[in-house]
Amino acid sequence: MRYAAPTTVDEARSLLAEHPGSRVFAGATDLIPQIRAGRPAPPVLVDLKRIDQLMTVLHEDGQWRIGAATPTSNLTRNRDFTAMFPGLSEAVGLIGSDQIQNRSSLGGNLANASPAADSVPAMIANAVQAVIASGDGTRTVPVAEIATGPGQTSLADGEFIVEFTVADPPSNTSDAYLRMIPRTEMDIAIVGAAVRLTVDGDIVTDATVVLGAVAPTAVTVPEAGAALVGAAIDAGSIDGSAMDTLADAASAACDPIDDKRGTVAYRRQVAGVMARRAAAIAVGRAQNGV
Repeated sequence: MRYAAPTTVDEARSLLAEHPGSRVFAGATDLIPQIRAGRPAPPVLVDLKRIDQLMTVLHEDGQWRIGAATPTSNLTRNRDFTAMFPGLSEAVGLIGSDQIQNRSSLGGNLANASPAADSVPAMIANAVQAVIASGDGTRTVPVAEIATGPGQTSLADGEFIVEFTVADPPSNTSDAYLRMIPRTEMDIAIVGAAVRLTVDGDIVTDATVVLGAVAPTAVTVPEAGAALVGAAIDAGSIDGSAMDTLADAASAACDPIDDKRGTVAYRRQVAGVMARRAAAIAVGRAQNGV
């Protein structure tokens, strides 16, 4: 197995074209354990962290550009990013330990295609786009279209994620992300829930609800978002009947598995609870400009 560290996107693209079956990586926090567990080693491991474009965070003209290999700790420490996307920052901050976050990245968390990836529901809720190196150019697709199943993506052989783009949120808009894990930290989510919503005074005018770890890929729940739109806000709390409908819709959207972390019934119940709690946090932030 050969190691390569290109310094440009074109160089990385050429390496992948010359050596079919090779793998790119940013932090290798999933790749190395997978190889040690017995997965076939690729002919070439292509390290993306020496490509400046993939390691840069830029904010200009109302849009963020986040390099796909940028350490997640760079995002959680970025005060402007965290202020605009507190829920996404929370999700990013749950990827592994502090040490892992100095290596882990949004690109790796997405391309690993774990149903329980923490950053993915929050990215989808915020309409994040992935810019993919493809052939001689790039293509841009919603993050929701990347993972197609556990460990599977829509990326063709030789393609890799270069960066992510996300527009500044509208006024009076905020988000939140919560997850349930068996331990207090350093575990895989039983359920993850991301909510982004917009308010106008005491009314919710727009809402998106996305669940993780309850199906083969992250699940956007239109019925849950629709339950919040038009709901009244009283003393910082969303109307109870709307929240009940939200929770029921989130639970109904689940297609989970039974495993050592939780049963199907438990995951469905928890999905409703997490979505409800995340919505309560998001509305408070939206009203308070957080």
